[in-house]
Amino acid sequence: MHQVKLPLGGALWMAASLLSFIGMAVAARELSTFMSIFEILFFRSLVGLIIIFPVIYQQRAKLKQARDLGLQIGRNAVHFAGQYAWTIGVASLPLVKVFALEFTTPIWVSLLAFLFLKEKLSTARVLAAIGGFLGVLVILRPGLDSIEPAAFIVLLAAMGYATSIIMVKKLTLTSSPAIIVIWMVLLQLPLGLGLSLAQWRTPTLACLPWILLLGITGLSAHFAMAKALSVMEASIAIPIDFFRVPLIAVVGFFLYSEPLEIWVLVGAVIIFASNYLPFRVEQRNMPSSTSPSSE
Repeated sequence: MHQVKLPLGGALWMAASLLSFIGMAVAARELSTFMSIFEILFFRSLVGLIIIFPVIYQQRAKLKQARDLGLQIGRNAVHFAGQYAWTIGVASLPLVKVFALEFTTPIWVSLLAFLFLKEKLSTARVLAAIGGFLGVLVILRPGLDSIEPAAFIVLLAAMGYATSIIMVKKLTLTSSPAIIVIWMVLLQLPLGLGLSLAQWRTPTLACLPWILLLGITGLSAHFAMAKALSVMEASIAIPIDFFRVPLIAVVGFFLYSEPLEIWVLVGAVIIFASNYLPFRVEQRNMPSSTSPSSE
């Protein structure tokens, strides 16, 4: 029998990723009480620019080539819109509901990849889409509870993130991950600044720790996830990532007195299972000699 191993390094990187996603949500919630969402996104990009500036300097020659600039601009416009919608959810909804609905992103990726990349839509992926839709219904419970408009905005954010992922997949054919991240910061920084000027509020010193936390975790969440996947199997990492939902539920309960709604957790489990089904089926069908690759 195949024995699954849990590398300590991978587990620690996944823990760092989980904490980063939670820290990013809490920082965005705290800043939303003082400044506009556009300003929040601007400062996130500004801190990111400072952190990755050495990488920008190192890659300056490749940046001057401006390869696939049109696609880079389109991808970042979509990603920026997704971030804007996600932050609305963080500012308006219980944090656990935001995280649960955000887990529909992989399902949207499968559907969009079928429509635009002509990837195969297997039976498992169709069932995953149906299961994900049922999970959303369990969370929103239309007809039983009043549905917050922000919940639909979070679903739009998940669709935006999925679209961004599809565009990134195309970009990786000609651009390295480092170049993609650099363009993300360089393009979204002026976009956030320009849109925030109409409602600009100069941050106080009390905002500074939250701004730093937002910018740092915005990069560390995805970096830690990538590092974890480089040293452990995705079949282990994906279930660990799901712990974001119960963890953020506890954080929301203690920090903001948000109720622990059992139906949100039930819906989140359904969405997670729907995401995990096609992954396990496709992994089982892979040739035994094929090893997981890291990007």
